[in-house]
Amino acid sequence: MSKKVIVAGHICIDITPVFQGKSVSNVGDILKPGKLIQMGKAEVSTGGAVANTGLGMKILGADVTLMGKIGNDEFGNLILGILDKYDAADGMIRDPLSDTSYSVVLAMPGVDRIFLHNPGANHTFCAADVSKEQLREAALFHFGYPPLMKNMYENNGNELVSLFQKAKEAGCATSLDMAAVDPASDAGRADWNLILKKVLPYVDFFVPSVEELCYMLDRTCLEEWQKRAGSRDLTELLDIENDVIPLAEKCMEYGTKVLVIKCGAKGMYYKTADEKQLSEIGKRVGLDIVQWADRQGFEASYIPERILSGTGAGDTSIAAFLAAMLEGESLESCMQLAAATGACCVASYDALSGLKPLDELRTKIASGWKKYGKGEKF
Repeated sequence: MSKKVIVAGHICIDITPVFQGKSVSNVGDILKPGKLIQMGKAEVSTGGAVANTGLGMKILGADVTLMGKIGNDEFGNLILGILDKYDAADGMIRDPLSDTSYSVVLAMPGVDRIFLHNPGANHTFCAADVSKEQLREAALFHFGYPPLMKNMYENNGNELVSLFQKAKEAGCATSLDMAAVDPASDAGRADWNLILKKVLPYVDFFVPSVEELCYMLDRTCLEEWQKRAGSRDLTELLDIENDVIPLAEKCMEYGTKVLVIKCGAKGMYYKTADEKQLSEIGKRVGLDIVQWADRQGFEASYIPERILSGTGAGDTSIAAFLAAMLEGESLESCMQLAAATGACCVASYDALSGLKPLDELRTKIASGWKKYGKGEKF
């Protein structure tokens, strides 16, 4: 693939202790004060959008440059060591005044993941860290996790808007992924509805999860979902027409061109703008505007061989979606490959070791790989 890609934003070290034993339905069944829990080994890997989506695209054949900030410490050395194995460390910026970001990922069998996270050097990332020269050479600029990057949500997202304006002015197609927001943090107090309203006119491909999006656009609605779900994964209870599509309509109203909403184990909803709006997407990606225009539907998840952890499943799904798009695949094929990659990802504890080449996924899909449910067109 000759089209160049920049994947920038949040990067960290993920430390995932492996829980042993049977699946449980509640966190309290395992985590109790004073209890000694016998653990398996700890998986140590890179995490965040830069590593998960960026390395995912590189593994799938894209020509990717990674850009992120790390500290001058041992966690930073770990990240560089891992990226070096993929020949992908050159774009990292070392900030001697900051710590490297890390996450402790609690992936208990049967329960959605819990993240203990320190954003570290990600807070200092700014638009000036990405040069105009680099952007002019890229067909696609993908940015991930602004809710975990202080410069990106302070001042109502002015720095995030400046970054995406810069990428659009350089002729790039642009892509934006989000992250869960801690309501008690500074990011939780930011006006995300306003931030999205300002930045989405400069975003060609917007790829959030449904929980992230609902928190940003309608927190009262999210609270209602959470009450309805109780201790269960709320995505199991969502109705696409009544819960997801209203959020999608607002994103399209704000100006994004292609929207993919990750809906957990159910699958992914997608919606695209009309031909006139799609014509504003950076020409270097070579999108077939007629084929992609005025579409919406739901791509159900494929049934994985096993489920070990959901870490990175959303990020790597988007990696497959974007890599396939750059190869000139149809919208339907891009969505199928995204769903297939997510199913492969959850079969491993880390984000990358379960990934399969796109050709292998195409063969498996063609052979009748079963899904959890039926996809829908609206």
